[in-house]
Amino acid sequence: MRRQFLYTSLILLIGYTAVAQNKEAIKFSQTINKDNARKHLSVLASDEYEGRETGKKGGWMAADYIKAHFKNLGLKGPVKGDYFQPIDMVNYGLSQVLTIEGQPVEPLKDFYVLPPMVSDKGFAFNTSSVQFAGYGLNKEGYNDYAGLNVQGKTVMIFRTGDPASANKSNGGNINNKIKYLSDNQAQAVLVIDPTIDAMPDNLKSYLQAEQLVMKTKENLDRMSSAQGIPVIYIGTAVANQLLKSAKTTIEAVKKQIAESGKPASQELKIAVSASAKKTETKVRAENVLGFLEGSDPKLKNEVLVITAHYDHIGITPNAKGDDKINNGADDDGSGTTGVLMIAEAFVKAKKAGKGPKRSILFMTVTGEEKGLLGSEWYSEYPIFPLQNTITNLNIDMIGRGDAAHASDNNFVYIIGSDMLSSDLDRIGKKANKDYVKMNLDEKYNNRTDPNRFYYRSDHYNFAKHGIPVIFYFNGVHDDYHQPGDEISKIDFPMLAKRAKLVYFTAWELANGAKRPVVDKNEDGTKKN
Repeated sequence: MRRQFLYTSLILLIGYTAVAQNKEAIKFSQTINKDNARKHLSVLASDEYEGRETGKKGGWMAADYIKAHFKNLGLKGPVKGDYFQPIDMVNYGLSQVLTIEGQPVEPLKDFYVLPPMVSDKGFAFNTSSVQFAGYGLNKEGYNDYAGLNVQGKTVMIFRTGDPASANKSNGGNINNKIKYLSDNQAQAVLVIDPTIDAMPDNLKSYLQAEQLVMKTKENLDRMSSAQGIPVIYIGTAVANQLLKSAKTTIEAVKKQIAESGKPASQELKIAVSASAKKTETKVRAENVLGFLEGSDPKLKNEVLVITAHYDHIGITPNAKGDDKINNGADDDGSGTTGVLMIAEAFVKAKKAGKGPKRSILFMTVTGEEKGLLGSEWYSEYPIFPLQNTITNLNIDMIGRGDAAHASDNNFVYIIGSDMLSSDLDRIGKKANKDYVKMNLDEKYNNRTDPNRFYYRSDHYNFAKHGIPVIFYFNGVHDDYHQPGDEISKIDFPMLAKRAKLVYFTAWELANGAKRPVVDKNEDGTKKN
């Protein structure tokens, strides 16, 4: 009797399992496999694609490859018939000039201006004299500004130092010093910074680098807002050139202050002019979108969005060794490859008359490595209304593993699935249980994780608008953002298995009777 009971129970269990699985979903998932994954990733993460940096040749090549794949599959181009959603993106450089007695000094050798401190309006000033104010300190027992009126004046101060000793490097926060001068309506500030005399390569690279900016309304408003007081950092050669007009030097005034304990503030009769202006260069950048219309007239206006970012960080000229190309095989060539395979599976299902009831937007975005720019652009200028977007499934790094799972790579981190919707969390976990049986690690699935992974990939630009999300991720490895993130290190069977998990989750979402209910607030509390 016991044996008969067990046999009957087993038959029932098999029956329930069969019901839980959708045979059609399984049938069309077969194109999501290691060979297809290798085919796509071998192109996207090749040296020829130069690390797919946003706004560079390799990034454009990747966009063209993805567009061709979507077009060949038969997906629709939803952006006025095209597959590209252009992003209004520019590179801002900085043109800067400083002259003393009409003679220019050299940028990045004798002086520099911090690019973020310059608005799109720039600045320019001329003066026939400079007010030297020592260490720029105003504290008990010592005041470099005693008896001075800095309003309308160009003021020169030491960035660091202390009146008690010429050798001390402390002496107040430079930002506080600048704020004092701004509050007292100084015209401009010249900050004596000895590090300019032997400028570190990393600072020079930062100052020379162009700033990639999306021209969203928010960014434009921020950049056009009134900037603070102009601040120019000068080296010791320029500072001594200015002090020479008063027959003194940096060392002399430091010694004077240290020995007397009193300021050496004085007016320098010398002509100085300066200007800084942003230069703007248009950058080609686009998200790549492929659209599969739903089959149910009542549900096809609801859209499931599946994303991955196709950009990476490009070439690192000063990387150690001969390999300078950051191929980004895992980050995020693997996720992009997953989207391409999932799209193919759904297209084949539709051609066989088994297409999803809801519509699916397959979208690979650019600019993730620059600050989630492509997904932010889409969320600000969506092709399909955000209120019609039922969920975002975002794939960012699914081709490898991390040290925590070195002994068993049959896992994926899921992040965000229960942040906004209990329904989505249930659907995603059930899809895993029914079809792929992978270890779903939720270690990083919280808003207080010090790594802040919930906020660090493209799903967040959907979540912040109240759209439920799941972020699929294999963790960080030693080759993260390094030239070593190569195709040779990809676990292709696991890449395909993780992509299948996204596919089966998408199948359930696109065909379910109801869209996932948003039953939680952004802070995780239950909605009333």
